[in-house]
Amino acid sequence: MAPGKHEIDRAASPGEPAISADVDGGHLERQGRVTYAPDVVDREAFGYRSSRRRSPSRDSMSIHSARRSIDPSIVLPPQFRTLSFGIEESKRQVFQEKYHQKKDGKKPAAIEFGDMDYHTVSVEEIFTRVQSSRATGLTNAQAAQKLKATGPNMPSPPPSRWFRNTIGYLFGGFGSILFVAAILVFVAWKPLGRPPALANLALAIVLVIVWMIQAAFSFWQDFSTSRVMASIGTMLPDECLVFRDGTLQSVHGKDVVPGDMLKITLGNKLPADVRFVEVSSDARFDRSILTGEAAPLLGSVDSTDSNYLETACIGMAGTHCVSGSAWGLIIETGDRTVFGRIAKLSSTPKKGLTPLQKEIYYFVGIIVALMLTMIIVVIAVWAGWLRKAHPDWISVPVLIVDCVSVAVAFIPEGLPIAVTASLTITANTMMRNKVLCKSLKTVETLGAVNVICSDKTGTLTRNIMAVTEYLVGKESVAALKAPGIYDTQKALQKLATVAAVCNEAEFDASTINLPINDRKVIGDATDSAILRFTESMSPVAEIRSTSRSVFKVASNSKNKFAINVAQPAAEASPLLMIKGAPDVLLPRCASYIDGNGFVERLEEHDRRTLESTKDYWSSQGRRVLLFAQRPLEQLKFNPAEQPREYEREIMGCASSELVLVGLVAIVDPPRAEIPECVRTLRGAGIRVFMVTGDFKLTAAAIAAECGIITQAPKHVGDITDLAFDEDYLNAAGIVEEKAVDAARTRSILLSGADIETLDESQWDILCKYDEVVFARTTPEHKLRIVKELQARDLVVGMTGDGVNDAPSLKAADIGIAMGGGSDVALEAADMVLLDSFAAIVEGVRYGRVAYDNLRKTICYLLPAGSFSEFWPVITSVIFGLPQILSSFLMIIICCLTDCAAAIAIAYEKPEADVLMRPPRNAKHDHLVDWRLILQAYGTIGVIETVTSFAMSYWYAQRAGLTFPALWFGFGETPNGMTADTITETLSTASSIYFVNLVVMQWFNLFAVRTRRLSVLNHRFNWYLVPAIIFALLIAILFLYVPKFHSVLGTATVPVEYWFLPMAFGVGLLVLDEGRKWLVRRFPRSVIAKMAW
Repeated sequence: MAPGKHEIDRAASPGEPAISADVDGGHLERQGRVTYAPDVVDREAFGYRSSRRRSPSRDSMSIHSARRSIDPSIVLPPQFRTLSFGIEESKRQVFQEKYHQKKDGKKPAAIEFGDMDYHTVSVEEIFTRVQSSRATGLTNAQAAQKLKATGPNMPSPPPSRWFRNTIGYLFGGFGSILFVAAILVFVAWKPLGRPPALANLALAIVLVIVWMIQAAFSFWQDFSTSRVMASIGTMLPDECLVFRDGTLQSVHGKDVVPGDMLKITLGNKLPADVRFVEVSSDARFDRSILTGEAAPLLGSVDSTDSNYLETACIGMAGTHCVSGSAWGLIIETGDRTVFGRIAKLSSTPKKGLTPLQKEIYYFVGIIVALMLTMIIVVIAVWAGWLRKAHPDWISVPVLIVDCVSVAVAFIPEGLPIAVTASLTITANTMMRNKVLCKSLKTVETLGAVNVICSDKTGTLTRNIMAVTEYLVGKESVAALKAPGIYDTQKALQKLATVAAVCNEAEFDASTINLPINDRKVIGDATDSAILRFTESMSPVAEIRSTSRSVFKVASNSKNKFAINVAQPAAEASPLLMIKGAPDVLLPRCASYIDGNGFVERLEEHDRRTLESTKDYWSSQGRRVLLFAQRPLEQLKFNPAEQPREYEREIMGCASSELVLVGLVAIVDPPRAEIPECVRTLRGAGIRVFMVTGDFKLTAAAIAAECGIITQAPKHVGDITDLAFDEDYLNAAGIVEEKAVDAARTRSILLSGADIETLDESQWDILCKYDEVVFARTTPEHKLRIVKELQARDLVVGMTGDGVNDAPSLKAADIGIAMGGGSDVALEAADMVLLDSFAAIVEGVRYGRVAYDNLRKTICYLLPAGSFSEFWPVITSVIFGLPQILSSFLMIIICCLTDCAAAIAIAYEKPEADVLMRPPRNAKHDHLVDWRLILQAYGTIGVIETVTSFAMSYWYAQRAGLTFPALWFGFGETPNGMTADTITETLSTASSIYFVNLVVMQWFNLFAVRTRRLSVLNHRFNWYLVPAIIFALLIAILFLYVPKFHSVLGTATVPVEYWFLPMAFGVGLLVLDEGRKWLVRRFPRSVIAKMAW
């Protein structure tokens, strides 16, 4: 720094002593320090977070009130955790090959961070890299030059996609065909029309309107921009202090560059990524904007983790300094910061299509292929024959209209409207059943899921824990007996002390006078159970008052234990108290406290006794915790002055020579509805896998209670069963003896450690098991499980409720969060279960119903809206008949008379077998397959087309216009009839064709309501009645209003032509009922195999 001394004073907040620092020669000399106890830091530093509210994306249905944009603190953590897990994954050599060799040949984003070494090299090396100096910082000239090279320190806004999105809405799917058709009809009206036909103008206008309506519905369905970047700019500071040219200078946050020395004090927000050069002993940083976790991270000059995203020597842009002060060397700015990179990932649209989107595109492809084929046929017939043989029959304007008519005939214009309406209706129905779908695109996905990976605690279980047994000395006792013997048993008193002090739960002061079981507890379920158990023996407040907490280490998914260093009032030395997983802590215990309170050496046979008790409790579905302690003497470091070094020392002390105080068994019973829920899902062909952090025996016991594992323990496999597949064993002549049940249902139990050793072939074998339980898993394991299942063409649903579950929720085909989960999990998930896990059954039911109803909708739309409209055009072109159904009436059928009924189908209730059939295969079971085409075109379509032709030409025959005169007539006027008479007769015949289709579609509507079940046994859908009335009114409007007749070519239909179609419709319905009866009566027959 500058030769002179620069004094910097920070005004103290009320009740807080001032802090001053002398800056000289680049070194920070602390004049005064403020050290917060960990609990004070947690409360004061993060009090502001309680006022934050989730901000759901605008396309989402949210359980919170909506705002204009999403808070990045909700959106960024899933991306951060995914990258962090990816770095850990890349370090395991056994997994590298899989994750580094993707199908697209690209490296995962986590590798970019995994290759960084800013946190592992020395500070001096970084100064050299960024061409800066510890003594003087950058010069202003250097900073200006670097700013030009690196650009301003701010995330680049995402590329505007409004134009591309708008083009997609307008011209995606059938949109481009409708647009081209409208243009062509306009051209056929003018200038090609001689004279211009008003009917063509009307048709063109209607096509434009339909085109715009389709675009509007596509926009509504696809409105899924979260607009994260709109609020990213507010997460970085405006002004900051940097050390340049040997002096402190205030610069705008966007003007800092790599190599700047940044001064960081309490409350500062970091503008860029820094490597800490100097930190005060109490410097802590709030990373919740990136990690979603409220616990502050203690700053460090030295690296504390090989993972760049987890180490404490790196300060990340957007994070806060919540206590202490520090100097940091800026190493990355703008898009190159962790914040910038993750913000960019968050603003990138999710790649890939949902299963339903794929099916819609598949259907569009089929229709477009058929349409283009027929248009080519029409043009070829006109060019090769009609243009020469009958030049007056089809002129160029008429040819254009004919081609447009073919397009209009094939395209079910009402489908996009029906799809969007159907998904919206289904989503609302699911919400009434306590299932919240956040996006219309994912409504159907749950119906295609064939594997659901479920968390245990709070999902399958009630998350209301209670201590059932405890062990002191070597004797296990029921927890209910503890209050009666507490005063006389020294060992139990010591257990109560450790359980009370090493516990983060507290009773709510407002309920402290209520009975223990009725009091509200602030804390997690495990600590709450221990708190109630301890309170039943002696008031926890009194026990805690006998000691003072000095230092705490929180439990996490890696260490699986929690530490509280307390200073007992009656002793000179502090006491390390620890609780955690027995499999982690028991090997660290060298002695134990016997029943009389004396410390005894822990011999090998004592360990076996304890292991036996622990295993027995675990096998009963109990969660087991071990409590231990260790006196601390002659510690080298002070927790206030050197917290980082003190923590290392404490962790070293906790690694050996612990004194075992006792064990407790905690029960978290499964929800009452879970076994039936699992049975229902299994009956629906969905496998339910349990993924939990619990001990293997505990997980297996709870899985058995929930019905996830149905085999006896001796038939439940382990990792050794994945060594060889059955084909290999059979080839080697090894025949494995199996029980009948075991051969039918295969079960396996694996731990997190097992997951890390599995290779590709073992995952292939594992994914074929019927019942799988993953125990002792971490969030990294959950993410890997999802990816491995997906790699084997399984559609995966993943449940979770914690911050660290967000990556796996995001990666799953459908992430399912519990309503009481963290905001980060809720935002990462696609679906939220507002009540309990049992609601997932309704989610599956209505996901399948959505798919079934879309099939029914398509089967309803195609006969009249496609097949029956196509043949009048073809018969006109090839056989010289007049086009017996006008193009305008085709549009009316597709967009008006059929559309309301298509939407009404979305309200159809589930059929009886919806949860008794396996999930569809997303690769092979298409929304539109040959069976549906056969039903829609080959059966219903043929019947409606033939009867409509018959009705139309029967009327013409009765009016004097015989069919032989029209057959191959090519527009010639029959003898004795004027052109006006022919036009009037054909207009009426066209209207009769229209009426026949409208009326018969009413009966087709009832026929498609069920696929196998008799419509008489299906609950009536009252929405069909207004849909039929609407179609009737539309028909009356265009047929019986005289002003439409001359412009649109419609005419009044004699009343008798309304009743014959009803007779045809009844026959169609009876015929389809007979088909359904045959399918039910002979399920293996040819007719059943052809059933749609």
